[in-house]
Amino acid sequence: MNNHKIDYRIYGDDMQFVEVELDPEETVVAEAGSFMMMDDRIAMETIFGDGAGTTGLMGKLFSAGKRMLTGESLFMTAFTNEGTEKKHVSFASPYPGKIIPMDLSELGGKIICQKDAFLAAAKGVSVGIEFQKKLGTGFFGGEGFIMQKLEGDGMAFVHAGGTIQRKELQEGETLRVDTGCLVAMTSDVSYSIEMVKGVKTALFGGEGLFLATMQGPGAVWIQSLPFSRLASRVFAAMPHNGGTKDEGSIAKGLFNLFDGD
Repeated sequence: MNNHKIDYRIYGDDMQFVEVELDPEETVVAEAGSFMMMDDRIAMETIFGDGAGTTGLMGKLFSAGKRMLTGESLFMTAFTNEGTEKKHVSFASPYPGKIIPMDLSELGGKIICQKDAFLAAAKGVSVGIEFQKKLGTGFFGGEGFIMQKLEGDGMAFVHAGGTIQRKELQEGETLRVDTGCLVAMTSDVSYSIEMVKGVKTALFGGEGLFLATMQGPGAVWIQSLPFSRLASRVFAAMPHNGGTKDEGSIAKGLFNLFDGD
């Protein structure tokens, strides 16, 4: 299916939203919960799967099942301009950070991104899953095991936390990244997970057990503040009632580590 060619404008700095301009009969698809506002004569429709033109019941079920594996909703929302003039619809980031516009036609037709990074895309962009080939990645990579893949030749928008940096890796150049800080990469980047050596580093270093190793050529997008890191700091700062276990301290972390909470 040919991708709809959409224009856009991004507003804001740390709490951004993207305004998409739709010509008559053009459509943009988005994750449930990302919608912000729209002009009149734009029709909203809930679609099953990724909205990339999959036909047949089994094809739609498979498409929806792939999305469920990434922890996303079985459904997406399509916004179509049913008027005779240009109309606008806007989508907002769910937490502080940046919206990254990606023209898939200039990025090899495929982007691999974190499973919660996708925000919206032109109709025709396929939103699927990308399994890592190495078994160790699946068992030990945490965020790195199941990732989303965006395929097509249209515009897609992903969001990430904090400040975003795009790094262009040359042939054979290697970059090691905290698994939570990896936002997206082009399909030609080689990707693997490795365990941090040293138990003390893993337990008390604050950087987690695993790192993603990226090898060029290709482009990699990095975020400075993963949502999981932000959420853990907010949770730790929340007041809790009674008991050392709920004080949000180092002791709480050790209790959780050994009692399975």
